[in-house]
Amino acid sequence: MGRHHDMEFPGESAEYRKARDELLERELGLRKQTEAVAALRRSLPPGGRLKGGYVFEEGAPDLADQTTSSQVRLSELFAQGVSNLLIICGFMYGPGEDDAPCPMCTSLLDSLNGAALHARERVNLAIVARAPLERIRAWAQERSWHNLRLLSSAKNNYNRDYFGEDEDGDQDPSLNVFVKSGNEIYQSYNSEVFFAGSEPGHNPRHCDLIWPL
Repeated sequence: MGRHHDMEFPGESAEYRKARDELLERELGLRKQTEAVAALRRSLPPGGRLKGGYVFEEGAPDLADQTTSSQVRLSELFAQGVSNLLIICGFMYGPGEDDAPCPMCTSLLDSLNGAALHARERVNLAIVARAPLERIRAWAQERSWHNLRLLSSAKNNYNRDYFGEDEDGDQDPSLNVFVKSGNEIYQSYNSEVFFAGSEPGHNPRHCDLIWPL
């Protein structure tokens, strides 16, 4: 294994540099593999046609009138002139009165709230949870999520159909990407590495690519 650069940091030993170069070799291999996997993801053929005409409840978290809401179809989440891609990130917040927001989802959405302003220039982005809209909005206000498009799927089957909820009503983490082609909408991607299980001591890492933490 040869050196990939001639930089040396202050005070480093030969032992350190040898170990660091070995790690660098692995990091370069990981970068190459990451790019190869990304290329495969981009080249996926269209998946299944959208199963239903899902209607969600929507309401911005900073509205003074907390009773105000609107209905929006999944097909309407594609902003004209932005992109033919729609990312829907599942938020594990169930419909039961005793259900609590998932802390890991909350951490991810804290990050996405900042990134959303930039992401919306290239792609359509929405967050969906099964909890009633008023509870989603209250949690969003507490977390200062003012840049996220928050939707409630309490009155449709989106979560069940696209594996954000199991047969017992328990919430599962699920990120879906949909693509619009003409007047048709197809699923393009799901973070299904979560459902494939993981080796002992490993995290599923199904959403790592959009989660800085």
